Amino acid sequence: MTLRLPTPASRPALAALLVSALALSGCVSIGGKAPDSLLALSPEATVPDGQGASGTLAKSVVVMEPSADARVAVLRVPVQIDASNVAYFKKTQWVERPARQLQHLIAETLRAKGGRLVVESDIDQWQQRLSGRLLAMGYDLPSHSAVVRFDAVKEAPGGKIETRRFEARVPNVDDDAKAVGPALNQAANDVARQVVDWLG
Repeated sequence: MTLRLPTPASRPALAALLVSALALSGCVSIGGKAPDSLLALSPEATVPDGQGASGTLAKSVVVMEPSADARVAVLRVPVQIDASNVAYFKKTQWVERPARQLQHLIAETLRAKGGRLVVESDIDQWQQRLSGRLLAMGYDLPSHSAVVRFDAVKEAPGGKIETRRFEARVPNVDDDAKAVGPALNQAANDVARQVVDWLG
């Protein structure tokens, strides 16, 4: 196989082609355009630096990632328009699945309360296990409210199961991401506190 090098006459054309390709590459975005706003839940109650917990797995509390309704099982932020119609905020999304963020938030709120070993993965032995289903984490247009709704399931050794629905609303919220993000964070922290109080 013989390679043919560019002749002196063809070198300017080759150089122009390379410059054009490099210029075009600056206009190409791999992976799609990033959204204007990325939302994340942050705990209002946190464990101080240097503080930890210890104990046996048999005395631990396991916080599982909840399942989620289809409307909140995505990275986009839902807007409930009416009883049967849902839209999503444009150019805004969560940094991580809402259900997984709620799991971390509840676990951190429980750790901040102190006195118990909190685990965020399934293990064979535990004193309590929390699971559930995230029903809503978005904006309700008719009431102009940020809404978080969570059906919790508390399990204890021996097969005892208890369920409870938790909800928090932050009213009078403008329908834009800059207002909805902090309001959802406030509502999610409210739900996390309710759940932790319920766990005892």
